[in-house]
Amino acid sequence: MLTKFTYKRLTWIDIESPSKDEVREVMERYNIHPLVAEELLNETRKPKVDYYGNQIYLVLHFPTVTHSHEGRAWQEVDFVIGKNFLITTHYETVDPLLEFSKMFEVNSVLEKSNMGEHAGFLFFYIMRELYKNMASELNVIQKMLEKIEGRIFSGDEKLMVEAISKVNHKLINFKQAVRFHKDVLLSFEVAARDLFGEKFDFYSKTILNEDSELSNILEGHKEMLTDLWNTNDSLLTTKTNEIMRVLTTMAFIILPMTFITQILGISYPNIFPFMNTLPEFLLVVAGVLVVGLITFFIFKGKKWL
Repeated sequence: MLTKFTYKRLTWIDIESPSKDEVREVMERYNIHPLVAEELLNETRKPKVDYYGNQIYLVLHFPTVTHSHEGRAWQEVDFVIGKNFLITTHYETVDPLLEFSKMFEVNSVLEKSNMGEHAGFLFFYIMRELYKNMASELNVIQKMLEKIEGRIFSGDEKLMVEAISKVNHKLINFKQAVRFHKDVLLSFEVAARDLFGEKFDFYSKTILNEDSELSNILEGHKEMLTDLWNTNDSLLTTKTNEIMRVLTTMAFIILPMTFITQILGISYPNIFPFMNTLPEFLLVVAGVLVVGLITFFIFKGKKWL
């Protein structure tokens, strides 16, 4: 689906799930390089930057924690940036682009900016929206971590093993999606300086700063998750050790009692002639219990219980 937006001399074309006809149309209308046109038709797992003298081609991946419409861990957005036009292609609905298109239609980000000068500014504002969305995604993960922290210290260590693993999976996918952003944006900075002039360096560096801030937040979340994981493992280990200690102690308390009852239960003539009546049986039971109590208090005195 092709959607076209215009502002002054600037044109933005957004294509979702591009068809061959749509790609051919923009290729002919905006003199897109054939290699770029071919790549717009298919997804790629490799972020990249290509500069063709009069246009820049970028491929970037953006992680999805809550807003993926196909359940995938990342969404690809391809950018073709010319002097006075910007083409974005993607293969499912990308919520930040949808929100930006609404703002574009009502001119809420246009009149107060210098966006109309060239397409580099349009790319800058779209990237800010995409990074803002990624920051929101990391905020969701932050809330997950805080919830896990609270439950760990509420005695839910076993349940939190799965929860920690799920958050770790989300962070791995997030990091995998943005790991090449810095390299791509550094290459874009060089190409954009040639296409739009040195005055655009400020905006290129601003995007790089957004990426740097996002990476710092991501690393902070990763460190927090590692600490929570270690803490949870320590609490689980301590609880398991405590259970094993109690069970072992109980076994040692019961052992002499079992030994005595086994001896008394030996069926051999005239060895235990006094166990023929109920009072005698109760006396033996009481004796066994006394042995158990003595063993218990010995263990208690040594603080093994």
